[in-house]
Amino acid sequence: MRVICHGGAGGVPDEPEPRQAVLDEAAGTGAAASTPVDAVVSAVEVLEESPRFNAGVGGAVQSDGIVRTDAGIMTDEREAGAVASMPGVANAASVARAVMEETPHVFVSGVHAVDLADDVGIEVERDLLTDDERARFEDADPPSGSPTDHLAWLAETWGGHDTVGAVAHDPETDAFAACTSTGGRRFALAGRVGDVPQIGSGFFCAPAGGASATGAGEDIAKATLTRRAVRYLEEGLDAQAAADRAIAEFGEITGSSAGVIVLDEAGAGSAFNSEGMQTSVATSE
Repeated sequence: MRVICHGGAGGVPDEPEPRQAVLDEAAGTGAAASTPVDAVVSAVEVLEESPRFNAGVGGAVQSDGIVRTDAGIMTDEREAGAVASMPGVANAASVARAVMEETPHVFVSGVHAVDLADDVGIEVERDLLTDDERARFEDADPPSGSPTDHLAWLAETWGGHDTVGAVAHDPETDAFAACTSTGGRRFALAGRVGDVPQIGSGFFCAPAGGASATGAGEDIAKATLTRRAVRYLEEGLDAQAAADRAIAEFGEITGSSAGVIVLDEAGAGSAFNSEGMQTSVATSE
């Protein structure tokens, strides 16, 4: 099994070495799995459990002071599942997998996704708000009142557009899976959903390979960044060339920052136009 993980595209982190250690652990955990779906979910779960990343524990807080998680997963057979706006659920990737494997649907959201998580044995009602994120929110003089009042506040405060993801390939079966998970953008309007759980935006997979994106979610969704990257694989580019071309075009189209990881049968690629994006690649023995 070969796995590539990312920890989000954005600024250069204050403590890159500990973050890289968690990414390396995630990639290694995924590489030891038996299937690509197991690989990406187990890898992403390591990142969701680390407060160093904007997913699960340590996810970005929304304008009402609540952390809500989103995730999406897809296989090369175009099976897919996604969830969004889940308060109190750290392991969003596992819930997205449950949607893919246990329901006839592709997307479940809000409290109903939380109910599904609880029903299939995924822990809910967890406190995802770290002390640092709570202090940051309180220092920003959070709003009260209507969504319009919140919008006026977040126009001056919102940001923090990173996320986590993984792509895996099993050379024995030539199967792929891609998964992305996030806490969203810091101080976004309560209930906001970005690119992460949208097929072709935050994640995409096909027989040619898979991709996971991170960055400015609204623009990633408009540009369908991961579908763009995988299309270049289908046209014959290798993983690195596909990542480079997708990010170059994304920048030209949107003027925003993002990153993408790509995996094909020959290897892994990554590209970003933000200040930084940490990745890790692991291959089973």
